Order: sequence, then C-alpha cells, then structure tokens
Amino acid sequence: MFELLGIPPQVLFGQLLLGLINGSFYAVLSLGLAVIFGLLNIINFTHGAQYMLGAFGAWMLLNYLGVGYWWAVFIVPPIVGVTGIVLERVLIRRLYHLDHLYGLLLTFGLALIIVGFFRQFFGVSGLPYPPPPLLTGGHNLGFMYLPNSRAWVIVASLIVCLATWFIIEKTRLGAYLRAATENPVMVGAFGINVPLLVTLTYGFGVALAGFAGVLAAPIYAVNPNMGADLIIVVFAVVVIGGMGSILGSILTGFGLGLIEGLTRVFYPEGSAVVIFVIMALVLLVKPAGLFGRSV
Repeated sequence: MFELLGIPPQVLFGQLLLGLINGSFYAVLSLGLAVIFGLLNIINFTHGAQYMLGAFGAWMLLNYLGVGYWWAVFIVPPIVGVTGIVLERVLIRRLYHLDHLYGLLLTFGLALIIVGFFRQFFGVSGLPYPPPPLLTGGHNLGFMYLPNSRAWVIVASLIVCLATWFIIEKTRLGAYLRAATENPVMVGAFGINVPLLVTLTYGFGVALAGFAGVLAAPIYAVNPNMGADLIIVVFAVVVIGGMGSILGSILTGFGLGLIEGLTRVFYPEGSAVVIFVIMALVLLVKPAGLFGRSV
C-alpha cells in the first residue's frame, strides 16, 4: 500500500473522513446562520444552543417516549424550529430596525440561558445515544473503514444543504424571500405576508440547527456544552464564506472540514487554529468573504 510523505493511507483517509464529518456539521450549521443573517440581518448566536436542543430532543424522545432515531430526524427539527419562531415573534422581531450588535447581544444572552437550564437539569457529562441498527457497522473500502453512521451524516448533510440552496436560489419562494429582504414594502403590496415570511425563515434556519443536532446525537455525547465550542468555528466558516452567502456557507463548510482533517495529519498542533488563520487571511484579502458581495 502506498504512502504519501510517509503517512499510511489508513491514517490519511481516516482523518479526511473525520474532516468531512466535521465539515458536514459546519456546512449545515453555517447554512442556518447564513439563511438567518442573509435574509433577516440577525446574527444568531443562539445557533449553538439550538443545535444542542436538537440532540437533546432526539435523546428525550428515545428515553422518555421510546421514539427512535429515524422518527426523531423528522420530528425534532420542526419542534426546534417552532421554539425559534416563538423567540422571533416575542423578542427578536423588536430588533430588526436596530444595529446588528443588539441582535448579537440578545441571542448570546438567550444561548447562555438555554445552556444553563439544561446544564442545571442534566449536568455536563455526556449522555449516550445508541445509533439505530441501520447505522451500526460499516464498510471496508480497502484503504479505510467507513462507519455507516458517519456516511449517513455526510449524505444527509449534502441533501439538506443542496435542497436549501435550490429552494432559496432557484424557486419562486426563494425569490419572494430575497425580495422581502431588499424591499419589504413592495413585496407586501403584492399581497404577501412579509412578517409571516420573516418568521418562518427564522424558524427554518433554527430547524437546520436542530437537524444537525439530531445527526450529532449518535456520534457525539449529548451534553449541554456540545454547541458552545462548535458555534465559534461555525461563525468563522460563515465569515470566510461570506456573511449571508448560501452557497458560500455550504462549500466553505465542507472545504474547511477537509482542510482541518489534512492539518491533523501533517501538522496536528495547528488543527485547532487553522480555520481561524484562514479567516484572518481571507479578511485581509477579501473582507466580504470568498463568496460575499462587497457593499
């Protein structure tokens, strides 16, 4: 079996797989942030807590109601989305005419409250979530072993990301959303309920975070802090791709995940900071992000 710069292929492809899995979560979460910021101009710092809510929602359905993983994939994201709709209608709606900083401070405070509540009741130790039988085991590809649970995360993330991009960029609904962002008065004059459209858009962005949380439940330990560190990286991904860029969030999320995996192979000490180094370089060269539009 060949070696690349002295690195066994099992190690190389194993780290690339790990990077692709991380990239899948980066892509879905940054996509939700991009939808919310790009269409509503709200910096949603609650996203990490809403990701955690998705994982806990799947865990609660299984342990309290006996509802399995596959049902949770379809049940939990809408429930988490509804919690986002409530937040938008009660609190966030009041901030649309204010500076972005107010939205960031509000959502940051909400994130602390949500995480603190779950930490109080469930502690900080991880809660196991057994994968369903279909996701146990894996396939030997010769050069590496591919677990079914990891393959499912990658495939599901790709499907959701591409479907979201298609809806927003290529359908009439997406055209209404973009038009409502640019000129809500004109769109409202055509009989479209713009406030409802805005509310549902925020709920959809939050539901994406809940979906990522359900995907994460069988892979990572379910705990209140699981979104705290991840959300910082995801914000860096959004900045690199371009704030509000749907396609930029998807491509940057998967790409940075792979770069992070390669860094673990060739320079493990830099894997924790490589994304932030790339962010600094991108901001120096193109402040609007790789796919962002300069104002």
